[in-house]
Amino acid sequence: MVSNSSVTVQRQSELERIMVSVFTSVPCAALLTINAIILFTLRSKQVFRETSRYVLLTNLLVADSLFMMVSQILYILANCRVFLTYPVCGTLVLYAILTESIFPLTLAEMSIERYVAVCFPLRHSSIVTMRSTAAAIAVVWAFSCVNVLIRVVLMCQFPFEELDSMDMNAICNTFVVVLSPVAAEYDRVYNILLFSTAGFTMTSTFIAVLITARSASAERNSVRKVQNTLLLHMIQLVLGLSSRIFIPLSVTLYPVMRWISFVRMMNVMYVLVVLLPRCLSSLIYGLRDQTIRPVLLSNLCFGFTLAARNQIS
Repeated sequence: MVSNSSVTVQRQSELERIMVSVFTSVPCAALLTINAIILFTLRSKQVFRETSRYVLLTNLLVADSLFMMVSQILYILANCRVFLTYPVCGTLVLYAILTESIFPLTLAEMSIERYVAVCFPLRHSSIVTMRSTAAAIAVVWAFSCVNVLIRVVLMCQFPFEELDSMDMNAICNTFVVVLSPVAAEYDRVYNILLFSTAGFTMTSTFIAVLITARSASAERNSVRKVQNTLLLHMIQLVLGLSSRIFIPLSVTLYPVMRWISFVRMMNVMYVLVVLLPRCLSSLIYGLRDQTIRPVLLSNLCFGFTLAARNQIS
């Protein structure tokens, strides 16, 4: 017979899991709603559909939204202690890795586009065309897909046939695709290459824009806005890089912390280092961009105002 204290602990544990799921699901749902409204805004006007920076922003928001959805699914499954099979978990994790890789690469492309706009304003329209933008987006997705295919090959080398069952005895996380020393080394090298390349690109473009800002012929207000945008992109990249420490940190702290304290701290960290970087794109362009802002605010209010239409026409 189960004692009253055991029943109380179990109920508290269930209540804690429900509260954690709600606490993370609410901001995730809010961010996904904002992203959906911005995506609708970007598709509602021809000027957005035919401008390279907004096309790149659309690609970034789509990837960020997909990443947040699969991350939230994995987080709720982990919080509820639901154990998956290796194929199902591997599919979800690889899907998250695919969309996560789009984030730093697209930020780098957006920084390059802003660099060309400031440093080569007369050639911007000929360099940054819709064709070159589409090609750049295709390269980003192809690069990410190749990364996923390599991880699949490394996973297939694991002797799954020696297991008694394909059911996992641990919660699903990104470590599920790191089943061998070779896979672990590949994961480390890939992440270093990915974020160092994106970081170098953004830093270089930011420095180039700073140099251009000292030119007497430069339009100071426009250059200052681009500088702020590039700086925010670098902050996004740093926050995105910090999300890579979420799983290793949770594995390290789990044995040395009380369960309740551990869950609460991981809950806050998940929102800050995993979800927050994916909402900055909405804030940077949705609130700062003078072209998007009036239409976005109109859509957020569930109506199109005459002033917004006239400002973009």
